[in-house]
Amino acid sequence: MAEQAPPAAAAERRQLLVDISVLARQDDKSGIQRVVRSVLHALRQAPPPGYRVATVYDAGGYYAYADGMAMAGAGAEPPIAVRRGDIFYGLDLSPLGVCANAATLADLRRHGVRLYFMIYDLLPITRPQLFMAGAPVPYTAWLRTIAQLADGLICISRAVADDVLAWLEQAAVCRSDPLEVSYCHLGADLLTAPASTGIDAGDRQVLGAIAGRPALLMVGTLEPRKSQSQALDAFELLWRRGVDASLVIVGRAGWMVEALVERLRQHSELGRRLFWLDHASDEMLLRLYQACSALLAASQAEGFGLPLIEAAQHGLPVVARDIPVFREVGGHHAFYFNADDDAGLAEALTAWLDLHAQGRAPASTAMPHLDWAASTAQIVDCLLQRRRYRRGATLMA
Repeated sequence: MAEQAPPAAAAERRQLLVDISVLARQDDKSGIQRVVRSVLHALRQAPPPGYRVATVYDAGGYYAYADGMAMAGAGAEPPIAVRRGDIFYGLDLSPLGVCANAATLADLRRHGVRLYFMIYDLLPITRPQLFMAGAPVPYTAWLRTIAQLADGLICISRAVADDVLAWLEQAAVCRSDPLEVSYCHLGADLLTAPASTGIDAGDRQVLGAIAGRPALLMVGTLEPRKSQSQALDAFELLWRRGVDASLVIVGRAGWMVEALVERLRQHSELGRRLFWLDHASDEMLLRLYQACSALLAASQAEGFGLPLIEAAQHGLPVVARDIPVFREVGGHHAFYFNADDDAGLAEALTAWLDLHAQGRAPASTAMPHLDWAASTAQIVDCLLQRRRYRRGATLMA
């Protein structure tokens, strides 16, 4: 790592070094990448007082500046230049990169750079059955690395912060000083945040097809914990019972969903009352939030639940599984269900559809939500140690 000060032109301000190692190489349109793009945009619009925002990425054993990086020559760029008082903020989720750069990060801290990392969830550790075999290993290594090296961990909900504190208690991480654990809530601002645009003919057909009947919208990568398969099972029951409602699924194919993908592609209702948009633009997602009857948040586990507040921002009712983080985010402004199987979910959906038809379904309009500027302001308060939650247990190294 370079130990010299930054260039003279920037010497009057400290650096907020934002790690975007994944986004710098490829935006895979995941929920995390949406957060990274939005927070980075807000940080650039309103940097912390006395700081300039500089993006960095893992260049192969060290960190280099990401602004203007030459993709073909990745790894040839000079290391970042730092001075005491700078902040390194691991906004992107890059477990392998962080572990490979553990010595560099430790050196940064020795030279007076404060280290903070964003924690989106602990699900690969707490719910390993929902991920591919081996996924918990690098995730656990990453969490242990940052727990040992960081000045603070910033979680995206109080539920995640409590999970982190519980893990720290049992993991016996060795440190010589306390670890600050704080949390913020994510923002939602599809109207003004950087967005992909474009609505093609196929999109317009979907919008036209859902206009004549109730339509429930699911948003998120196809993966086991999101329960798109259970939702499709439930809708098939409803369709067999004569219930005329549509299911709209927005999200790319993730892991362990090969059977679901084939089922969606071959389904007899595809294009009629079933719709799967695996590459929807933000503009199209916005139109769906405006056009559908409710958001269906059926996830078994989440770190936050960004679609809930995106739906609330556009007045779309929310039908959500009764899990702690959805209660934290949605409060009394959602319809909650418990369902262990397709029949249970079908009954819950029938109950909501009846309330909807009577005009008595819970409204989401009063659900508290932040835009990305307010969410990022909470993050800045965590980085500047103005917003705290609890300290993790400390064992002397």
